[in-house]
Amino acid sequence: MREPRRVAVPLRARSGVVLAIVSVIGVLMLSWPLLIDVDAAAGQRVDPPFLLLLLLPVILAVVLAELSEGGMDARVLAILGVLTAVNAVLRLLSAGTAGLELVFFLLILGGRVFGAGFGFVLGCTSLFASALLTAGVGPWLPFQMLVAAWVGMGAGLLPRRMRGRREIAMLVVYGILAAYLYGALMNLQGWPFMTGIQLPGQDSTELSYEPGAPLAENLHHFAIYTLLTSTGGWDTGRAITNALALALLGPAVLSTLRRAARRARITAPAAPAEPRAAD
Repeated sequence: MREPRRVAVPLRARSGVVLAIVSVIGVLMLSWPLLIDVDAAAGQRVDPPFLLLLLLPVILAVVLAELSEGGMDARVLAILGVLTAVNAVLRLLSAGTAGLELVFFLLILGGRVFGAGFGFVLGCTSLFASALLTAGVGPWLPFQMLVAAWVGMGAGLLPRRMRGRREIAMLVVYGILAAYLYGALMNLQGWPFMTGIQLPGQDSTELSYEPGAPLAENLHHFAIYTLLTSTGGWDTGRAITNALALALLGPAVLSTLRRAARRARITAPAAPAEPRAAD
């Protein structure tokens, strides 16, 4: 009797709730300076929430434990380990120069084949392993892990009916959007604490975070800062890299990953059956 295939990292109801909670916490930790009320005239300062920053790795560990509970056996761990190691080496080789980062295309394809839960875990482990190899460990690492985990999870939530060229086109579009979103969220993580931002032809007051300013004003400053420092350079380079890698290597890598999933008796969540037309 054949053993039924299953999801690599199944998203049960409890796991989905945990993922939703940690995502909300992550969004709040990225955007909290924009949401607090500070009286700049009275000399109040905006200090990072160091307690929450220390708790973020713990929160991620709890999510990984919740996702792996009863859902990751030796076969899944082997695939996760191989993809994590390959991603870490790819990031070491590309080094992010001018935004040329090869880690995201394999993360997207892994999430696509093995599901949203696997994509979330792969995003966390890939960025953590690559940070160890590139000496990139710092207060920004938990945020990089979380945002990369969102990229992998989002790939696993894309419509599953598409195959062939339509699937590759969908993944290319997603890879481009994910590149810009990753860059914007990582900018948001550090931008409020950057002072004296100077760019030729730009007033620093139009780029810097202003404590106590209206939300719309700070978002306007952040948009200008991101467009001038990141979008046209690093983020666009990352988007081009994702698009080319997914378009050129995507079909072959997808086939290889799906073959590995079949051999390990793992499958991503099945698409809901379409209603049959009445005869």
